Amino acid sequence: MLAIIGGSGLTQLANFDVIRREVVRTPYGEPSGALMFGIIGDCPVVFLARHGYGHTIPPHLVNYRANMWALKQAKVEQVVSVASVGGIRADLGPGVLVVPDQIIDYTSGRKTTYFEGGEDPVRHIDFTRPYDANLRGRLLAAAAGAAIDVVDGAVYATTQGPRLETAAEVNRLERAGADVVGMTAMPEAALARELEMAYAAINVVANFAAGRGNSAEAICFDSIEAVLHAAMQRVRGILATLCEQ
Repeated sequence: MLAIIGGSGLTQLANFDVIRREVVRTPYGEPSGALMFGIIGDCPVVFLARHGYGHTIPPHLVNYRANMWALKQAKVEQVVSVASVGGIRADLGPGVLVVPDQIIDYTSGRKTTYFEGGEDPVRHIDFTRPYDANLRGRLLAAAAGAAIDVVDGAVYATTQGPRLETAAEVNRLERAGADVVGMTAMPEAALARELEMAYAAINVVANFAAGRGNSAEAICFDSIEAVLHAAMQRVRGILATLCEQ
């Protein structure tokens, strides 16, 4: 079973025939919203809006543990995350689609694991490659099949939010090797790994990060909305092709 987690700009899918809607209770509280079960073509899909269907949950308050637990209980094996990011690298400007391959985590105060001690033995996960190679390959193949350009590989810096970064912070992220910056990859990716679900992502560059390109002096939120609206049409095309594989 494939799950798609929609971020900013993606609260519905193209050609998604909803069969049922299920409110899931978890030991970690309530997910961001009901799970939407349906099909795209002949492919069964579960959809979840990360920030809620009304986009009311900021990134630092998303109940990532409940979200991923609910997907696991729904027998999901593969998770594709869709999220908007700011472009740090010069060639990653507004509207570019990226399939990232690495993460740097700068978040704090989030519930980051299911392993909380007690009577359970200590457990560790290997996180050398935070995104699943096979699922990444399928996303890249789907993009090629849909004749949609994507960038293969980028380092995603995850910041706490909900505020955007300062120009000096973005300079630091660049020195650390980050190519894009967003607020939701962690702990989502690590929780998927703990639950043994393959995880990969499509990132939409919504704007240049602070101090870069046309965001040199300030970030224009009106422009972000327009970029996301146009880019999400291409994302939906990739996801539809992925489901046809």
